[in-house]
Amino acid sequence: MMAGMNRTPNLLIIHTDQQSSWTLGAYGGDLVGTPHIDRIGAEGAVFDNFFTNSALCTPSRGCMLSGRYPNCHGAWENNLQFNSEVVTLAEVLAGAGYETGYAGKWHLGGEPRPGWMQPERSRGFADCQWMFNRGHWKSVVDGRGGGEKPDLLPQLGLGQYTTDWLGDKTVEFLRRPRNAPFFYMVSFPDPHTPFNVRQPYASMYDPADMPVPASFDQGDLPSWAEEVRRVCLSQAERDGMEPKAWLRQRKAAYCGEVKCIDDNVGRILAALEERGILDETLVVFTTDHGEYMGEHGIYYKNYVYETAYRIPLLARLPGRVPAAARIGGFVTTVDFQQTILSLMGVAPSGGEQGRDASVLLDGGGAGWREEAFFHHNRFDFAGIFTPQYELGLARCGEHVLFDRVNDPDQLTNLIADPAHRHAADDLAARVIEHNRRINSPAMEWLTDWPNLTRGEGTKPTCCG
Repeated sequence: MMAGMNRTPNLLIIHTDQQSSWTLGAYGGDLVGTPHIDRIGAEGAVFDNFFTNSALCTPSRGCMLSGRYPNCHGAWENNLQFNSEVVTLAEVLAGAGYETGYAGKWHLGGEPRPGWMQPERSRGFADCQWMFNRGHWKSVVDGRGGGEKPDLLPQLGLGQYTTDWLGDKTVEFLRRPRNAPFFYMVSFPDPHTPFNVRQPYASMYDPADMPVPASFDQGDLPSWAEEVRRVCLSQAERDGMEPKAWLRQRKAAYCGEVKCIDDNVGRILAALEERGILDETLVVFTTDHGEYMGEHGIYYKNYVYETAYRIPLLARLPGRVPAAARIGGFVTTVDFQQTILSLMGVAPSGGEQGRDASVLLDGGGAGWREEAFFHHNRFDFAGIFTPQYELGLARCGEHVLFDRVNDPDQLTNLIADPAHRHAADDLAARVIEHNRRINSPAMEWLTDWPNLTRGEGTKPTCCG
């Protein structure tokens, strides 16, 4: 039994898609205003250094729900499925007597789109009637044409806005009478592109108020980043807009999507309070990865820059998670499953490769390694975040090294600076050893650090 608790807690995971930390007040953001999400952290814990191991939807979700690295759980690229031997968080909790359910985007079921899930494919989520595999649908129309499932539509204006519909389904689940603890996960497909949202959120934020990142006009990028930047900026040209004006327009809509999510989180928390079970439920808010919003002139995700990797994680459970706690230890998505199970007093499957970060909540964690490894979906990049540095190694040889403390905007690449050679050597050795340990396909080119090519070799395909 967990210290300070005499009950079996419920678990509610509120998950979003492609949401950067700067959108939340809990992480210092002041553009949107997110009181409901922030409440989870204010009455619980905010993990200040939570990183995804892969800044792409499918592999990140796979890490979170299996406790294994992308090449090890098998869903290392979008639209792939878990390996059959993977044991998910839902399967562990179902085996412990939990009533399980899921609503929203899954993205671990292969190619089907939207791909409504059936129990035999839902990997432990027994109530999967509102679980769809993939797609960023903007409207839901119930019962049209007499179908068993609602229609998911890409445009606004028909039916109900998807974020609101998923909020409704979550509230309905929470209000059911039950005799067993529950685990429910709602996965909002916003604020991922396309950036459009219903009113009043669509006009809630003025594009003129949206700041442009300090690195937007940065020069001297690696050639792989310069190519990505060129492709991204060309989208503004196709729309006949000046690039910064195009960015501000997108950012305002993105903020509107986040605000709509926050209001639905408020409704979900209110439903828990109405049932009198808020304090008996481990409430977790997180996302799969962040969104580049003009940093280095690029958009979307992946690549190596930090915005897509350091993501929100907030957790609330009185009696186990101390209120107003700020957790500075480095934690990653591969640590998520073990950490959640430990907080709930449930034994893990034994197949996890991560660490139990719940020890950090008690002020423990002596000897905790402050490191977060990241992997690319095509294994063209590999790297590590530490409190001082980020090192990103590239198959093509154009590596990056950033001082996270003195250069948070990642404007200066220190990889060729002799003063930082020792740091680069040490970090590269750690990246290589980690990839060797998990038998990563990146070991095809990650051999020995002194032999890694510098500016030679085949340029990796741009990822997105």
